[in-house]
Order: sequence, then structure tokens, then C-alpha cells
Amino acid sequence: MNFENLIYEVDDQLAIITINRPKKLNALNKETIQELHDAFAEADADEDIGVIILTGSGEKAFVAGADISEFANFEEEEGALLARKGQKILFDFIENLSTPVIAAINGFALGGGLELAMAAHIRIASHNARMGLPETSLGLIPGYGGTQRLPQLVGKGRAFEMIMTAGMIDADRAFQSGLVNHVTSQEELMALAEKIAGKILNNSGVAIATAIQAVNAGFKPGVNGYDAEIEGFGASFATEDFKEGTTAFLEKRKPEFPGN
Repeated sequence: MNFENLIYEVDDQLAIITINRPKKLNALNKETIQELHDAFAEADADEDIGVIILTGSGEKAFVAGADISEFANFEEEEGALLARKGQKILFDFIENLSTPVIAAINGFALGGGLELAMAAHIRIASHNARMGLPETSLGLIPGYGGTQRLPQLVGKGRAFEMIMTAGMIDADRAFQSGLVNHVTSQEELMALAEKIAGKILNNSGVAIATAIQAVNAGFKPGVNGYDAEIEGFGASFATEDFKEGTTAFLEKRKPEFPGN
């Protein structure tokens, strides 16, 4: 599949998706959002791919926000539709993907860019990264899940401050707040992402997909996360990966998971 605004690469069991609009600081427009959906769907459908890394091109920005020119003249219904459609085809889609996603934040991650990173399962940042939700400075609120995922990650008080002040925080503050898992140099960012991906690839992809479902269940209204965990735990016993994992453990060897 060819993309206008993305670079899609596959290296063995790893897919790397790079948002490639450096002149626009990789800002999200409708076309890029749709292409991201298509790229993630393609990677998730590929049984050989076990981890997806998402990053931005250039050295300035992961994603500097949404393309404001596309919605500056929208009315109320158009705005609601924009958020609903975007959440469905990209942000919620990534969060619930069965393939783990690592966001490698290589610069500004603002507005929709930070919301995109927060939809990933793991976030790492370079020292020059700056993160924030500046929507209230435009008379808006975050519309791609920012008011929900940010409190889950950093707590209600810190989320309120970031949203109300529309300010940015640096990578170290993001790490201290729990917004990102690791901070490293820009030169080492992708290497660290690939190192984490390698550790993930050592384990059962079937079990990881089930764990993603169970963790996410605990944050869904009306869903009992503990019940989801129990069901997933039980279902694991019927998989070939469970049989291989336990057999390898007892035989004191490295498992070779069949992926089913």
C-alpha cells in the first residue's frame, strides 16, 4: 500500500510507521488520519508483525497538532462529527489494536499529536520533546480522547492543569507524571523503541493481545475489568502458545510461540 503522508516500513517482525509531513510539523489532517488507520490495519492484519512503532519525520515534531485550517469554519454538528469519526477510525482503533504500539515522540506532541501518542500502549520521548493540549487557547477542548486518556495516565489534577493552562511540559516532567515510560536522546530514541519491541517479541503475541483487551476493559464504563481478566486468563489455557510456554519453562529452554 502506498501512502502520501506516511512512510511504512517492515523489518522482520517490526512495523515502523513514520508520519511524513515535516513542512507542516507532521500535523494531522483528514487524509493523514485515514492513512494512519489504513497503515495500522495493514500491520495488525500481518501475522508476521508483532510490534508497531509510530514516530514523526524530522527532528522537530512527532505531531504538532491537528491541521486547524480544515475545521476553522466548522459548525457545532460538524465539529462533533469530526471528533466522533476521528476517535473511531484512529485513536480508539489504535488503543484497542491487538498488536502493541510504541509511540516514539521525537519533538512536539501537541493537541491531536499528544492524543495520538496517548492512544499508543507505550510512550517514549526524546529529551527535546514537548507535550501539551493547547485546545483551550483556541476556544476548544481536546476532541480526540485527550480529556479521557490524559487523566488516566497522569491523574485528574495534573490533567486539569495541562488542559486549563494550555501549556506544554518537557520530557522529564512527562516522565515524572507517568505520561511517558522512558526519556532518551533523540539519537537513541528509535534504538530504545526497537529494544523495547524486541523484549515484547520474546513473549506470546496471543497473550499480549488478550492482555491489551483486559487492561482496556478496566477503563470502559459498565465493564468489569476483573471479569475480562478472568475470561482472558481462562481462554489462554486453550492456546498453543500456553502449551509451548509452559513446556519450554519446564524444559528450561526458550519458547518458540506458534502464535495461536
